[in-house]
Amino acid sequence: MSSNPRLLYLVSEDWYFLSHRLPMARAARAAGFDVHVATRVAEGGAAIEAEGFTLHPLTWCRGSINPRDFVSAIAQVRRAYRRIAPDLVHQVAFWPSIVGSLAAFGLPMRRISALAGMGYAFTSNAPKAHIVRVLLQPILKDLLGGRRAAVLVQNPDDFGAMAALGVAHERIFLIPGSGVDTDQMRRLPEPPGPITMAYVGRLLDDKGLRSLIAAHELLNARGEDIRLLIAGDTDPANPASIPQQEIDRWRQRPGVELLGYVADISSVWARAHIAVLPSRREGLPKSLLEAAAYGRPIIATDVTGCREIARAGVNALLVPVDDAAALADAAQRLARDTALRANFAAAGRALVEKEFASARIGNETVKMYHAMLSSRG
Repeated sequence: MSSNPRLLYLVSEDWYFLSHRLPMARAARAAGFDVHVATRVAEGGAAIEAEGFTLHPLTWCRGSINPRDFVSAIAQVRRAYRRIAPDLVHQVAFWPSIVGSLAAFGLPMRRISALAGMGYAFTSNAPKAHIVRVLLQPILKDLLGGRRAAVLVQNPDDFGAMAALGVAHERIFLIPGSGVDTDQMRRLPEPPGPITMAYVGRLLDDKGLRSLIAAHELLNARGEDIRLLIAGDTDPANPASIPQQEIDRWRQRPGVELLGYVADISSVWARAHIAVLPSRREGLPKSLLEAAAYGRPIIATDVTGCREIARAGVNALLVPVDDAAALADAAQRLARDTALRANFAAAGRALVEKEFASARIGNETVKMYHAMLSSRG
Protein backbone atom coordinates (compact mmCIF):
# COMPACT_ATOMS: atom_id res chain seq x y z
CA MET A 1 0.00 0.00 0.00
CA SER A 2 1.36 3.45 -0.94
CA SER A 3 1.82 6.24 1.58
CA ASN A 4 -1.13 8.00 -0.07
CA PRO A 5 -3.72 5.30 -0.73
CA ARG A 6 -5.97 5.95 -3.69
CA LEU A 7 -9.65 6.12 -2.76
CA LEU A 8 -12.34 6.13 -5.45
CA TYR A 9 -15.97 7.09 -4.85
CA LEU A 10 -18.34 5.46 -7.33
CA VAL A 11 -21.51 7.56 -7.26
CA SER A 12 -24.51 7.67 -9.57
CA GLU A 13 -24.72 11.48 -9.97
CA ASP A 14 -22.39 14.38 -9.24
CA TRP A 15 -25.05 16.23 -7.22
CA TYR A 16 -25.52 13.22 -4.96
CA PHE A 17 -21.82 13.06 -4.16
CA LEU A 18 -21.76 16.77 -3.31
CA SER A 19 -24.95 16.55 -1.26
CA HIS A 20 -24.42 13.27 0.60
CA ARG A 21 -20.74 12.23 0.57
CA LEU A 22 -18.67 15.40 0.58
CA PRO A 23 -17.93 15.39 4.35
CA MET A 24 -16.61 11.82 4.12
CA ALA A 25 -14.42 12.67 1.14
CA ARG A 26 -13.04 15.75 2.87
CA ALA A 27 -12.17 13.69 5.94
CA ALA A 28 -10.38 11.16 3.73
CA ARG A 29 -8.45 13.93 1.95
CA ALA A 30 -7.40 15.39 5.30
CA ALA A 31 -6.21 11.94 6.36
CA GLY A 32 -3.89 11.71 3.35
CA PHE A 33 -5.99 9.79 0.84
CA ASP A 34 -5.71 10.54 -2.87
CA VAL A 35 -9.45 11.03 -3.55
CA HIS A 36 -11.05 10.26 -6.92
CA VAL A 37 -14.73 10.48 -7.92
CA ALA A 38 -16.35 8.51 -10.75
CA THR A 39 -19.85 9.73 -11.50
CA ARG A 40 -22.20 11.03 -14.15
CA VAL A 41 -21.44 14.72 -14.48
CA ALA A 42 -24.17 17.30 -14.94
CA GLU A 43 -23.43 20.60 -13.21
CA GLY A 44 -21.27 19.54 -10.26
CA GLY A 45 -18.00 18.70 -11.97
CA ALA A 46 -16.30 22.01 -11.25
CA ALA A 47 -17.30 21.87 -7.57
CA ILE A 48 -15.84 18.37 -7.23
CA GLU A 49 -12.56 19.38 -8.86
CA ALA A 50 -12.42 22.55 -6.73
CA GLU A 51 -12.16 20.27 -3.68
CA GLY A 52 -8.93 18.84 -5.10
CA PHE A 53 -10.53 15.52 -6.06
CA THR A 54 -9.79 13.85 -9.41
CA LEU A 55 -12.98 13.57 -11.43
CA HIS A 56 -13.78 10.66 -13.79
CA PRO A 57 -17.01 11.30 -15.76
CA LEU A 58 -19.31 8.34 -16.45
CA THR A 59 -22.13 8.14 -18.99
CA TRP A 60 -24.13 5.37 -17.38
CA CYS A 61 -27.91 5.28 -17.10
CA ARG A 62 -28.61 5.08 -13.37
CA GLY A 63 -31.16 2.55 -12.20
CA SER A 64 -31.87 0.97 -15.57
CA ILE A 65 -32.54 -2.78 -15.55
CA ASN A 66 -32.46 -2.95 -19.33
CA PRO A 67 -29.89 -5.73 -19.91
CA ARG A 68 -28.02 -3.70 -22.52
CA ASP A 69 -27.71 -0.66 -20.21
CA PHE A 70 -26.76 -2.86 -17.27
CA VAL A 71 -23.96 -4.67 -19.13
CA SER A 72 -22.75 -1.38 -20.60
CA ALA A 73 -22.54 0.17 -17.13
CA ILE A 74 -20.56 -2.79 -15.78
CA ALA A 75 -18.11 -2.60 -18.69
CA GLN A 76 -17.70 1.16 -18.30
CA VAL A 77 -17.02 0.91 -14.56
CA ARG A 78 -14.60 -1.96 -15.05
CA ARG A 79 -12.61 0.13 -17.50
CA ALA A 80 -12.54 2.94 -14.96
CA TYR A 81 -11.39 0.59 -12.19
CA ARG A 82 -8.54 -0.70 -14.38
CA ARG A 83 -7.49 2.81 -15.42
CA ILE A 84 -7.66 4.44 -11.97
CA ALA A 85 -6.32 1.39 -10.08
CA PRO A 86 -7.70 2.42 -6.67
CA ASP A 87 -6.62 0.78 -3.46
CA LEU A 88 -10.18 1.14 -2.15
CA VAL A 89 -13.54 1.85 -3.80
CA HIS A 90 -16.44 3.37 -1.87
CA GLN A 91 -19.52 2.40 -3.91
CA VAL A 92 -22.38 4.70 -2.95
CA ALA A 93 -25.99 3.45 -2.92
CA PHE A 94 -27.55 0.22 -4.08
CA TRP A 95 -27.33 0.35 -7.89
CA PRO A 96 -23.69 1.55 -8.05
CA SER A 97 -22.82 -1.10 -5.45
CA ILE A 98 -24.26 -3.88 -7.61
CA VAL A 99 -22.71 -2.56 -10.83
CA GLY A 100 -19.39 -1.80 -9.14
CA SER A 101 -19.16 -5.18 -7.42
CA LEU A 102 -19.75 -7.02 -10.69
CA ALA A 103 -17.22 -4.76 -12.44
CA ALA A 104 -14.62 -5.49 -9.76
CA PHE A 105 -14.63 -9.27 -10.33
CA GLY A 106 -11.03 -10.48 -10.33
CA LEU A 107 -9.54 -7.04 -9.67
CA PRO A 108 -7.35 -6.47 -6.59
CA MET A 109 -8.92 -3.38 -5.01
CA ARG A 110 -10.95 -3.54 -1.83
CA ARG A 111 -14.45 -2.16 -1.94
CA ILE A 112 -17.11 -0.87 0.41
CA SER A 113 -20.74 -0.91 -0.71
CA ALA A 114 -22.67 1.85 1.04
CA LEU A 115 -26.36 1.03 1.18
CA ALA A 116 -28.57 3.96 2.18
CA GLY A 117 -31.89 2.27 2.88
CA MET A 118 -31.52 -0.61 0.37
CA GLY A 119 -32.96 1.37 -2.56
CA TYR A 120 -36.09 1.13 -4.69
CA ALA A 121 -35.56 -2.53 -5.54
CA PHE A 122 -35.96 -3.59 -1.91
CA THR A 123 -38.46 -1.01 -0.64
CA SER A 124 -41.07 -0.93 -3.41
CA ASN A 125 -43.90 -3.40 -4.00
CA ALA A 126 -43.97 -2.62 -7.71
CA PRO A 127 -43.65 -5.63 -10.09
CA LYS A 128 -40.40 -4.24 -11.53
CA ALA A 129 -38.84 -4.05 -8.07
CA HIS A 130 -40.02 -7.57 -7.24
CA ILE A 131 -38.28 -8.94 -10.34
CA VAL A 132 -35.02 -7.25 -9.36
CA ARG A 133 -35.26 -8.65 -5.81
CA VAL A 134 -35.79 -12.19 -7.07
CA LEU A 135 -32.78 -11.91 -9.38
CA LEU A 136 -30.41 -10.31 -6.87
CA GLN A 137 -31.17 -11.84 -3.49
CA PRO A 138 -29.41 -15.19 -4.15
CA ILE A 139 -26.11 -13.47 -5.03
CA LEU A 140 -26.10 -10.46 -2.67
CA LYS A 141 -24.18 -12.21 0.09
CA ASP A 142 -21.18 -12.99 -2.12
CA LEU A 143 -21.48 -9.84 -4.21
CA LEU A 144 -21.49 -7.33 -1.35
CA GLY A 145 -19.71 -9.15 1.45
CA GLY A 146 -17.30 -11.42 -0.35
CA ARG A 147 -13.51 -11.43 -0.44
CA ARG A 148 -11.98 -7.93 -0.16
CA ALA A 149 -15.49 -6.47 0.29
CA ALA A 150 -17.60 -4.98 3.05
CA VAL A 151 -20.97 -3.29 3.45
CA LEU A 152 -21.63 0.11 5.02
CA VAL A 153 -25.09 0.76 6.46
CA GLN A 154 -26.58 3.75 8.28
CA ASN A 155 -28.86 2.17 10.87
CA PRO A 156 -29.18 -1.02 12.98
CA ASP A 157 -32.15 -2.36 11.00
CA ASP A 158 -30.15 -2.41 7.78
CA PHE A 159 -27.26 -4.02 9.69
CA GLY A 160 -29.67 -6.79 10.62
CA ALA A 161 -30.93 -7.05 7.05
CA MET A 162 -27.41 -7.54 5.72
CA ALA A 163 -26.64 -10.11 8.42
CA ALA A 164 -29.86 -11.94 7.54
CA LEU A 165 -28.67 -12.18 3.94
CA GLY A 166 -25.58 -13.97 5.23
CA VAL A 167 -23.01 -11.16 5.21
CA ALA A 168 -20.61 -11.76 8.11
CA HIS A 169 -20.90 -9.25 10.95
CA GLU A 170 -17.23 -8.33 10.67
CA ARG A 171 -17.88 -7.28 7.06
CA ILE A 172 -20.65 -4.85 8.00
CA PHE A 173 -19.83 -1.31 9.14
CA LEU A 174 -22.47 0.91 10.77
CA ILE A 175 -21.88 4.66 10.43
CA PRO A 176 -24.91 6.99 10.70
CA GLY A 177 -24.72 8.99 7.48
CA SER A 178 -22.12 11.54 6.42
CA GLY A 179 -22.78 13.93 9.27
CA VAL A 180 -23.56 17.65 9.24
CA ASP A 181 -21.31 20.64 9.76
CA THR A 182 -22.55 21.90 13.12
CA ASP A 183 -20.29 24.96 12.91
CA GLN A 184 -21.84 26.08 9.64
CA MET A 185 -25.40 25.02 10.46
CA ARG A 186 -26.54 27.06 13.44
CA ARG A 187 -29.89 26.89 15.19
CA LEU A 188 -32.29 29.35 13.60
CA PRO A 189 -35.01 31.30 15.41
CA GLU A 190 -38.61 30.53 14.58
CA PRO A 191 -39.90 32.71 11.75
CA PRO A 192 -42.93 34.98 12.14
CA GLY A 193 -46.19 34.39 10.37
CA PRO A 194 -48.41 31.32 9.94
CA ILE A 195 -47.04 27.94 11.05
CA THR A 196 -45.20 26.39 8.13
CA MET A 197 -44.13 22.79 7.53
CA ALA A 198 -41.30 21.99 5.13
CA TYR A 199 -40.37 18.85 3.22
CA VAL A 200 -36.90 18.67 1.65
CA GLY A 201 -36.02 15.82 -0.71
CA ARG A 202 -36.68 14.25 -4.05
CA LEU A 203 -40.28 14.19 -5.22
CA LEU A 204 -40.83 10.44 -4.87
CA ASP A 205 -43.92 8.45 -3.93
CA ASP A 206 -41.76 6.39 -1.55
CA LYS A 207 -41.09 9.58 0.44
CA GLY A 208 -44.78 9.76 1.37
CA LEU A 209 -45.52 12.97 -0.50
CA ARG A 210 -49.03 11.91 -1.46
CA SER A 211 -49.83 11.33 2.21
CA LEU A 212 -48.36 14.73 3.02
CA ILE A 213 -50.56 16.48 0.45
CA ALA A 214 -53.60 14.58 1.77
CA ALA A 215 -52.71 15.60 5.35
CA HIS A 216 -52.46 19.24 4.31
CA GLU A 217 -55.87 18.98 2.69
CA LEU A 218 -57.27 17.63 5.99
CA LEU A 219 -55.70 20.52 7.88
CA ASN A 220 -57.36 23.00 5.51
CA ALA A 221 -60.69 21.26 6.05
CA ARG A 222 -60.25 21.66 9.82
CA GLY A 223 -59.66 25.38 9.40
CA GLU A 224 -55.96 25.20 10.35
CA ASP A 225 -53.84 27.84 8.62
CA ILE A 226 -50.70 25.72 8.25
CA ARG A 227 -48.55 26.32 5.18
CA LEU A 228 -46.50 23.67 3.35
CA LEU A 229 -43.17 24.16 1.58
CA ILE A 230 -41.86 21.40 -0.70
CA ALA A 231 -38.21 21.74 -1.72
CA GLY A 232 -36.78 19.30 -4.25
CA ASP A 233 -36.94 18.05 -7.81
CA THR A 234 -38.36 15.04 -9.56
CA ASP A 235 -36.02 12.13 -10.28
CA PRO A 236 -37.02 10.64 -13.65
CA ALA A 237 -34.45 7.83 -13.29
CA ASN A 238 -36.30 6.58 -10.20
CA PRO A 239 -39.48 4.58 -10.93
CA ALA A 240 -41.12 6.10 -7.83
CA SER A 241 -40.80 9.67 -9.15
CA ILE A 242 -44.06 11.66 -8.94
CA PRO A 243 -45.41 12.55 -12.43
CA GLN A 244 -44.96 16.18 -13.40
CA GLN A 245 -48.69 16.59 -14.10
CA GLU A 246 -49.48 15.67 -10.50
CA ILE A 247 -46.88 18.08 -9.17
CA ASP A 248 -48.38 20.85 -11.32
CA ARG A 249 -51.74 20.18 -9.65
CA TRP A 250 -50.12 20.52 -6.23
CA ARG A 251 -48.94 24.00 -7.22
CA GLN A 252 -52.57 25.08 -7.48
CA ARG A 253 -53.42 24.05 -3.93
CA PRO A 254 -53.88 26.85 -1.38
CA GLY A 255 -51.09 27.09 1.17
CA VAL A 256 -48.70 24.82 -0.79
CA GLU A 257 -45.51 26.22 -2.31
CA LEU A 258 -43.17 24.13 -4.45
CA LEU A 259 -39.67 25.56 -4.41
CA GLY A 260 -37.86 23.16 -6.73
CA TYR A 261 -34.18 22.56 -6.08
CA VAL A 262 -32.81 24.92 -3.40
CA ALA A 263 -29.04 25.33 -3.21
CA ASP A 264 -29.04 27.13 0.14
CA ILE A 265 -31.11 24.79 2.28
CA SER A 266 -30.91 27.12 5.27
CA SER A 267 -33.27 29.45 3.40
CA VAL A 268 -35.95 26.75 3.57
CA TRP A 269 -35.57 26.08 7.30
CA ALA A 270 -35.48 29.83 7.97
CA ARG A 271 -39.07 29.97 6.67
CA ALA A 272 -40.32 26.79 8.37
CA HIS A 273 -41.46 25.98 11.90
CA ILE A 274 -41.65 22.19 11.43
CA ALA A 275 -39.74 19.61 9.37
CA VAL A 276 -41.75 16.74 7.92
CA LEU A 277 -40.72 13.47 6.23
CA PRO A 278 -43.47 10.82 5.89
CA SER A 279 -41.15 8.33 4.13
CA ARG A 280 -41.74 4.58 3.89
CA ARG A 281 -38.08 3.77 4.57
CA GLU A 282 -34.75 5.58 4.83
CA GLY A 283 -31.08 4.92 5.44
CA LEU A 284 -30.55 8.05 7.49
CA PRO A 285 -32.35 11.08 6.02
CA LYS A 286 -29.99 13.99 5.47
CA SER A 287 -32.91 16.41 5.34
CA LEU A 288 -33.89 15.58 8.92
CA LEU A 289 -30.29 15.78 10.14
CA GLU A 290 -30.07 19.28 8.71
CA ALA A 291 -33.50 20.24 10.03
CA ALA A 292 -32.50 19.18 13.53
CA ALA A 293 -29.20 21.07 13.22
CA TYR A 294 -31.13 24.22 12.33
CA GLY A 295 -33.41 23.66 15.31
CA ARG A 296 -36.60 22.42 13.73
CA PRO A 297 -38.95 19.95 15.43
CA ILE A 298 -39.73 16.93 13.29
CA ILE A 299 -42.74 14.93 12.15
CA ALA A 300 -41.70 11.65 10.55
CA THR A 301 -42.92 8.13 9.98
CA ASP A 302 -42.01 5.46 12.49
CA VAL A 303 -39.75 3.58 10.09
CA THR A 304 -36.18 2.41 9.65
CA GLY A 305 -33.82 5.35 9.20
CA CYS A 306 -36.17 8.09 10.32
CA ARG A 307 -36.10 6.75 13.88
CA GLU A 308 -32.33 7.29 14.07
CA ILE A 309 -32.66 11.07 14.04
CA ALA A 310 -36.38 11.60 14.76
CA ARG A 311 -36.67 10.37 18.36
CA ALA A 312 -40.26 10.03 19.52
CA GLY A 313 -41.06 12.45 22.32
CA VAL A 314 -37.52 13.86 22.29
CA ASN A 315 -37.34 15.97 19.14
CA ALA A 316 -40.10 14.45 17.04
CA LEU A 317 -43.61 13.10 16.66
CA LEU A 318 -43.72 9.78 14.81
CA VAL A 319 -46.71 8.60 12.78
CA PRO A 320 -47.62 5.40 10.88
CA VAL A 321 -46.75 5.03 7.22
CA ASP A 322 -49.28 6.38 4.69
CA ASP A 323 -51.56 7.70 7.45
CA ALA A 324 -52.65 11.18 6.37
CA ALA A 325 -54.95 11.64 9.37
CA ALA A 326 -52.18 10.88 11.88
CA LEU A 327 -49.86 13.20 9.98
CA ALA A 328 -52.43 15.99 10.14
CA ASP A 329 -52.99 15.36 13.86
CA ALA A 330 -49.25 15.62 14.55
CA ALA A 331 -48.96 18.85 12.56
CA GLN A 332 -51.94 20.32 14.38
CA ARG A 333 -50.46 19.40 17.76
CA LEU A 334 -47.08 20.99 17.04
CA ALA A 335 -48.68 24.04 15.44
CA ARG A 336 -50.67 24.73 18.61
CA ASP A 337 -47.88 24.05 21.13
CA THR A 338 -45.12 26.66 21.04
CA ALA A 339 -43.36 25.20 24.08
CA LEU A 340 -43.27 21.71 22.61
CA ARG A 341 -41.72 23.04 19.40
CA ALA A 342 -39.07 24.86 21.41
CA ASN A 343 -38.25 21.77 23.49
CA PHE A 344 -38.02 19.56 20.41
CA ALA A 345 -35.83 22.15 18.65
CA ALA A 346 -33.32 22.28 21.51
CA ALA A 347 -33.23 18.50 21.88
CA GLY A 348 -32.75 17.94 18.16
CA ARG A 349 -29.85 20.37 17.98
CA ALA A 350 -28.19 18.70 20.98
CA LEU A 351 -28.67 15.28 19.38
CA VAL A 352 -26.96 16.34 16.16
CA GLU A 353 -24.04 17.87 18.03
CA LYS A 354 -23.55 14.74 20.12
CA GLU A 355 -24.03 11.98 17.53
CA PHE A 356 -24.03 13.32 13.97
CA ALA A 357 -21.41 16.08 13.69
CA SER A 358 -19.43 15.70 10.47
CA ALA A 359 -16.08 15.69 12.31
CA ARG A 360 -17.11 12.63 14.31
CA ILE A 361 -18.58 10.83 11.30
CA GLY A 362 -15.48 11.68 9.25
CA ASN A 363 -13.20 10.12 11.86
CA GLU A 364 -15.28 6.94 11.91
CA THR A 365 -15.21 6.79 8.12
CA VAL A 366 -11.43 7.13 7.94
CA LYS A 367 -11.05 4.37 10.54
CA MET A 368 -13.23 2.16 8.35
CA TYR A 369 -11.06 2.90 5.30
CA HIS A 370 -7.88 2.00 7.18
CA ALA A 371 -9.48 -1.16 8.54
CA MET A 372 -10.36 -2.25 5.01
CA LEU A 373 -6.90 -1.51 3.65
CA SER A 374 -5.19 -3.41 6.45
CA SER A 375 -7.50 -6.43 6.29
CA ARG A 376 -6.37 -9.70 4.77
CA GLY A 377 -7.91 -11.12 1.64
